[in-house]
Amino acid sequence: MALKGPTSHIYNLVIYLLKSQIPTVTELSDNPVSQLVLQLVSNSASTFPVKKMKAGITKLIVLHPPAVPASSPRVLLLGFISFFALASALTFFSAKDAVEGGGKPPAGIPQPVLEALVHYAAVANTTYLSSRMSSAEVGAVAAALRRCGNACNFLVFGLSHETLLWHSLNHGGRTVFVDESAYMVAKAEEKHRGIEAYDIQFTTKAAQLYHLLEHAKERGMKECRPVQNLLFSDCKLAVNDLPNHIYDVAWDVILVDGPRGYAPSSPGRMSAIFTAGVLARSKVGGEAETQVFVHEIGREVERVSSERFLCNANLVDLVDALGHFAVTKMDAANFRFCSPLMADE
Repeated sequence: MALKGPTSHIYNLVIYLLKSQIPTVTELSDNPVSQLVLQLVSNSASTFPVKKMKAGITKLIVLHPPAVPASSPRVLLLGFISFFALASALTFFSAKDAVEGGGKPPAGIPQPVLEALVHYAAVANTTYLSSRMSSAEVGAVAAALRRCGNACNFLVFGLSHETLLWHSLNHGGRTVFVDESAYMVAKAEEKHRGIEAYDIQFTTKAAQLYHLLEHAKERGMKECRPVQNLLFSDCKLAVNDLPNHIYDVAWDVILVDGPRGYAPSSPGRMSAIFTAGVLARSKVGGEAETQVFVHEIGREVERVSSERFLCNANLVDLVDALGHFAVTKMDAANFRFCSPLMADE
């Protein structure tokens, strides 16, 4: 389902900016919207020349100095200023046209999108976060969300730098966040209305990876089976303390970007990956396949757990540090996560 009106421009521009991180040359037609963008950008970044071309075409030329990387705070900040100005202008002129035509003005930029813009513009000048996703990784998740139209059920393990982005890209659908920190969950819900997030206590440790995998293998026909209601599961890898209704949702997209997994004493993402695999295979209704993404899949815990519970045969793509799996529903009589020919079983 295609988005319409100013919201479609906002959606497309978010993806475009994140994928390209500002083009080398951007051409804007000579109209009031273009002039507003050019004026705002030139006032805030006078070092970037604006040249008037013949034939009524205005070009905004953004030059990247060789010493500054594409993702530098300076370039990102300029990009978001340009984006925010263009989005606001689109909304303004759409509202003006609607009023002159006798109709009601549109509601404007959706609140989740506005909050995301403000958030990412504010952090553009902060230090680099190694855990944030690359533009290619964000684009891969966004593409899966767009295939749902406006009714995507999106489950995210981990509150992260991209939280507001996921919430805004799935505007009109349902996005649920699960995190290990009760403080971070409370802060997110208090600061951003509309965020649905739950905190859970992970009892696992990354150092216990192979012990927990052996436990899951031994209990594979009982509490650790691939098709079950996790609410009643006694498997050590199962996330079973979420609100009851979460287990009844037919999730279209699941992203594992938490909990922490960078140290042996951290919880690790074995439970999140196991739970994603079970939810995808056990869901009732919705599409036959669930798109499951695992971030930082190059790390041992993420890689080994994904091979065991999401399966190499289901791997769709590897984009930088993001693994993309398409996991299909299974019959309750099936007790194997992966094909018996796979070495991980």
